[in-house]
Amino acid sequence: MLLAIDVGNTNVVFALFEDRVIKARWRIATDPRRTGDEYAVWLMQLLQIEGFDRTAVEKIIVSTVVPRALHNLEVLADKYFGVKALVAGVAPVDYGMEIDVDEPRSLGADRAVNAIAAHAKYQGDLIVVDFGTATTFDAIDFNGAYKGGIIAPGLNLSLDALVGNTAKLPRIAIRSPESNSVIGRNTEDQMLIGVFWGYVAMMEGLIARMRSEIGRPARVIATGGLAILFDQHTDIFDVVDADLTLEGMAILAEKAK
Repeated sequence: MLLAIDVGNTNVVFALFEDRVIKARWRIATDPRRTGDEYAVWLMQLLQIEGFDRTAVEKIIVSTVVPRALHNLEVLADKYFGVKALVAGVAPVDYGMEIDVDEPRSLGADRAVNAIAAHAKYQGDLIVVDFGTATTFDAIDFNGAYKGGIIAPGLNLSLDALVGNTAKLPRIAIRSPESNSVIGRNTEDQMLIGVFWGYVAMMEGLIARMRSEIGRPARVIATGGLAILFDQHTDIFDVVDADLTLEGMAILAEKAK
């Protein structure tokens, strides 16, 4: 079995694969100070609870946008699973695709594996929208080359900045608006409208501009935790694929054979 570890700025996702099928997944808050032993105590209990034997894990791959977290995950792989962790983007797990931007090395591992999975699963020119701590928009051409993209503040990050820098605005939960009205009748509704519908307008506007610049029909693939929520209120997405990042990691791990 393959254990894929996707390290984001907010959470670390562990996914157990068998024959490219996800059998289990677990999530923990990202903390670069967390040791390999601490990961092991948490992970071994979850494996046992769900009926998996750790000796069945034959390969581990890590994709991280938090470099400080990598060492402790490599310790976890070596000490508790007896394998050397593969690292996305590091030989022998090179991305194997053209990265057609000014600074190819600056491309985040999460965006690279998204591009790999999207090209493997869907045809033609693609725009991948990933809702994480930041929301990213990535353009992948019909040959699978990464052509560039956009980085915008994530929805929760935007809300935190709004609440943290004002004296009287309350903290609100991100949820689906109860109506399509954009004229709020109280402070909480006005904040939700500004954040939620403002974000929808931003996405639709940026994607329209990207499609125009690409100059060919481009499918829009959405992934990340808030993709399903937004999909209910816009028709801009062609596909919502929650496991795109993890599947890209599994593809890279297979190529590393």
